[in-house]
Amino acid sequence: MNILLDTHTFLWFIDDNPRLSQPARVLIESQDSQPFMSVASLWEIAVKLSLAKLTLGESFETFIPHQLALNGIGVLNIALEHLAVVATLPFHHRDPFDRLLAVQARIEKMTLVSADQSFDAYGVERVW
Repeated sequence: MNILLDTHTFLWFIDDNPRLSQPARVLIESQDSQPFMSVASLWEIAVKLSLAKLTLGESFETFIPHQLALNGIGVLNIALEHLAVVATLPFHHRDPFDRLLAVQARIEKMTLVSADQSFDAYGVERVW
């Protein structure tokens, strides 16, 4: 099963943060799951780093590729098809990164791993 990690899910997972739910952790670590990060989430991390709202302890270009490889997390690129749907999406969620994640999860038939209940309004399968 392909799963899409929300930004906070990825950060909490790699940090072993107790805010990550047990069902989310089990799903991410399952041999039956292939976790992915959207380029949108990686972009969000880069933006938060540039605004000093997030620190990683290493540079983005070192830390992120290492964590993706270490944890077997693939990267989901942004396609024109994703953006076309975002253009017509109702505003149940105002965050542009999360709106794109909702679309990507729907189009790519991925389970979204997120604590954010706002995704439920988009008919996305979500685990937390």
